Amino acid sequence: MKLLTYQTKDSEPRLGFLHDNLVVDMEDFGNISNFPLPDNMLDLIDLGFEVISEITDLIAETRAVDFEEISIPIEEATFLAPIPKPRKNIIGIGLNYTEHVAESARSLDTSKELPQQPVIFSKPPTTVTATNTNVLLNRKLTNQLDWEVELAVVIGKKGKYVPKSDALDYVFGYTIINDISARDCRRSGQWIVSKGQDTFAPMGPILVTKDEIENPHNLNLSLTVNGIEKQSSNTKFMLFNINDLIEDLSTVFTLEPGDIIATGTPAGVGAGRTPQEWLQEGDVVKCTVEKIGFIENTVKEI
Repeated sequence: MKLLTYQTKDSEPRLGFLHDNLVVDMEDFGNISNFPLPDNMLDLIDLGFEVISEITDLIAETRAVDFEEISIPIEEATFLAPIPKPRKNIIGIGLNYTEHVAESARSLDTSKELPQQPVIFSKPPTTVTATNTNVLLNRKLTNQLDWEVELAVVIGKKGKYVPKSDALDYVFGYTIINDISARDCRRSGQWIVSKGQDTFAPMGPILVTKDEIENPHNLNLSLTVNGIEKQSSNTKFMLFNINDLIEDLSTVFTLEPGDIIATGTPAGVGAGRTPQEWLQEGDVVKCTVEKIGFIENTVKEI
C-alpha cells in the first residue's frame, strides 16, 4: 500500500492512500467500510502491520463510485512528509556504503577503515520537511551544505534484542530521506549540529508498506542537483543491511512503532567530489529510490 500524509487548501493534514490515481482519505474510507481508521500515520502504524492486509481486502470490495466520494485527484493534494513530526529523533547511519567510507576518509578526516559496527547518529524531529519545500541554508552556521540520498525504514512494532533473522518482521514500510549535512558544523567528532538543523531531513513523498517491496536490499537510489546526477547506487551495497541495523540498534535501545532509520548514503556527496561542491541558493535537489518515487527540494538562503 502507498500511504501518504496530505493536505488540501481547505484541510488540516490527513492520512491517505493512493488508489487508481486518486488520493483516498483513510479515515473516510474507514467510515464507509464500517472499519474505523485513523487520520494520521503514527496512529495507523500503532494498529500493527496486520491492519494493512485488512485494508487491502476492504479496498478490493469497494466500488469505484464509493471511492469518488472520499478521494481527490493526486494533483489537488499537497504531499507532506509521511510522518510530519516523528515522536523521536530520526536514527541516522553513517559510513554505510564502502565507497562513501573512502570518499569521507579523503575529505572529512574520518577513518579509512570500514566500520566494524554501525555508526549511529540522530536528527531531531524538526529536521523533517516534505517534498517541494525549501532546505534552509543558514550562512551563520554553514558554507558547506551537502546532500545524501538514503532509503529510510519505518519501524512497525516494538522490539528489543531483535535477531537479524526476524528483523524485517519489525518493519512497517519504507520512504526516502535526504540526509542534508553541514560539513563544517561537526564539533569534536559529534555530528548533531551538522545533521540536525531545521529542514535537514526532507522525507517522502509516500510511505510504501513492506509488502510492496519484496527485497529492500536491491533498490536503485540516485540523486541529482539541478538535473545533474551526483549519486547513483543500489541498496545491495550497504555495509550493514537493514537486518543488521535493526539487530544492532535494538540491542542499544528499544525500537518503537514509528521510529525511522535512515540507512546511509552511497558515494557522490559534495564533500567527496574534486573540487568539492556545496549547495547554493536556488539549487534543486532530487532524490529517487526505486519503488518509492522521488522527493525534490530547493535550497533557500536565510
